[in-house]
Amino acid sequence: MTLLDSPRSPRVRGVAKLAKRDARSETGLFLLEGPQAVAEALTYRPELVVELFATPTALERYPDIAAAASDAGIDIEFCTEQVIDSMADTVTPQGFIAVCQQFPTSVKQILRSGADGGAPRLIVILEEVRDPGNAGTIIRAADAAGADGVILTGRSVDLFNPKVVRSTTGSLFHIPVAVGVDLETVLEKTRAAGLQVLAADIKGSSLLSARTDGVLARPTAWLFGNEARGLSDENVAAADQTISVPIYGHAESMNLATAASVCLYESAFSQRM
Repeated sequence: MTLLDSPRSPRVRGVAKLAKRDARSETGLFLLEGPQAVAEALTYRPELVVELFATPTALERYPDIAAAASDAGIDIEFCTEQVIDSMADTVTPQGFIAVCQQFPTSVKQILRSGADGGAPRLIVILEEVRDPGNAGTIIRAADAAGADGVILTGRSVDLFNPKVVRSTTGSLFHIPVAVGVDLETVLEKTRAAGLQVLAADIKGSSLLSARTDGVLARPTAWLFGNEARGLSDENVAAADQTISVPIYGHAESMNLATAASVCLYESAFSQRM
């Protein structure tokens, strides 16, 4: 068994560079870390996996990953723990690193048909969402709520930032995500596809009222803004309606990803009643 054991080798350094946006843009590749994310990639999008690195110990612990890689015809490069740690962006990659091809979809594809083959009913639009953890968690929540897609405007965080990828916990491979478009274009195309645009903003009507009035049962594109500033007045005015998540306790505010999860699940419940 050949073992890659030099953390300073050009190959290892090339993989580690993918933690930086410039390297990702130049190569069209991104970094995938940990057994959960690697397993999801091998299960749902194995054709995207360019290289797969693992420690012998990790493969013994996760034999299903070795089997999935073999079924997909993907060779596994054995590495020392030190090499894996040198490649990784996180402190605990748990013995697995993969290099994958980037695969953003287009807004047109998301709006063409929903997850069930019919017209899309639930879309997420992120405008100037800069925190990688929030963006990744919202993608994960959208996946869990059965949304048809997520759209990150050009002012939002890079989809393939390692922290975004980790925060999706594999949902990146389940739900289509479009990137790099401007909000005005997105809203125009969304409405043309028959979806209403609901802006999440603290000044809006109560989410409970929207549920009671039947607003949430309609095909919807939820618009979420920056973590610190929220949506601009112009963004809010461009929506069909503004909705707020009520706070019944003494919290000053809600985390963006938490509020988005509540909104998405309220829509998911209403659309399935």
